Amino acid sequence: MQPIIEIINQLNLLESKLTASDENARSFNRIKQALSEMGYSYSSPVNEDYKDTRTDVDATIIGESTKNLMITKVIKPMILQDAKIVQRAIVIVESK
Repeated sequence: MQPIIEIINQLNLLESKLTASDENARSFNRIKQALSEMGYSYSSPVNEDYKDTRTDVDATIIGESTKNLMITKVIKPMILQDAKIVQRAIVIVESK
């Protein structure tokens, strides 16, 4: 795994654990801007609807129902480099 991908994974983990204060948000925005200048971006699809046709996530479905599924937890974010997926999101999916 490229070191930059690991850095982005850890950044996403920290971002999900820290409270959204103005100081934290400003720091994260600066890091995201620097990543953007290098051609990288990432997104956390938490609370998005899930369909088995999605190609941008690897999902583990919790529970027996397979209807009205929603992404409830993101283990690793989707990472793009120059608008191409270099890492699919790893997520937990549950029925709404």
